Amino acid sequence: MASTVRTKPQPTIHEFELIRAIHRRHGRHTPSVIQGIGDDAAIITSRAGQWTVLTTDLFTEGVHFDLRTATMDDIGFRAAAANLSDIAAMGGTPQHLLVALAIPRTGTSRHVYQLYRGMMAACRPHHVGLIGGDMSASSGGWFLSVTLIGIVPPRKALFRSGARIGDFLYVTGTIGDALAGLRLLNEPLPPAKRHSRTAPLSTRHRQFLIGRHMRPTARVAEGQWLSTHRFATSAIDISDGLSGDLRHICEESHVGADLDLGALPLSPACHAYAASRELDPVDLALTGGEDYELLFTVSPRERPRLEQTALKRGFPLTCIGQIHPLRFGIQAVSSRGQRHWLANTSYEHFT
Repeated sequence: MASTVRTKPQPTIHEFELIRAIHRRHGRHTPSVIQGIGDDAAIITSRAGQWTVLTTDLFTEGVHFDLRTATMDDIGFRAAAANLSDIAAMGGTPQHLLVALAIPRTGTSRHVYQLYRGMMAACRPHHVGLIGGDMSASSGGWFLSVTLIGIVPPRKALFRSGARIGDFLYVTGTIGDALAGLRLLNEPLPPAKRHSRTAPLSTRHRQFLIGRHMRPTARVAEGQWLSTHRFATSAIDISDGLSGDLRHICEESHVGADLDLGALPLSPACHAYAASRELDPVDLALTGGEDYELLFTVSPRERPRLEQTALKRGFPLTCIGQIHPLRFGIQAVSSRGQRHWLANTSYEHFT
């Protein structure tokens, strides 16, 4: 006789009790919040003359995250970091967060609390408060929409359209780490069994790369610094991959670019991962998004002051190329001096 498997019934989610609990845990009133969670809409105010910066991102289970490899805390953190990075790329100060969430049948109140805990862990260092949102049942998987509101001083916002011929191209931090971390999470077999001909990846490097994917750093302080001191002529965050995001700057600024592949900032962990898989780490840097580093341009006149001030502030910056006329196109030169057109290998939805 076949045994019967009894599934444990999922606890019922009570929408308004859940909203009240989230309000108690994460709702925050500041002088700029006239009305937050608890009404039909939030009301905020800002100092006269400030520009308002708004951004929103949609995160879909099976497209942007996989519950087999990510915790709800990690999903929430990454979702908030993506929006924080958008504000950072504009040189703004993030202030207010709104979250819309669709919960599947398998979701529980605990899952929701964990998700919000992750989001607020990313937002708290930047003093961002939760002021509203919405919840719904989902007939499919999890859907998360995050909206972030910030401010920037008038005429100091950074755009993709400001690069000029002769400007130098810079990037913060290291790139390629997040893609390496994602690939590690998706490997079906232990690395030692699949790559016996190469040196195994150390636990330290593995944890670093997975951490860079799960808990990326939004460069908010660096973006504000670039804006306040008028260092950057254009900026974008690397969310889809260097090859594609550089293309966005060039298209919006109507310029070309020369990228020095030998200068790309690659972490020791990224180098180690590439060596263990017999890959070129430069490909990870060009293709991988979600490092959420800032890519920006600086005029030759401001370059010495930029580098001196960055050293004092402890901001990691690397010069990786220069802006050229539009007819130059987007070219790349390898560490061996070989030149070629830069292919767009970045992530793109629907392709």
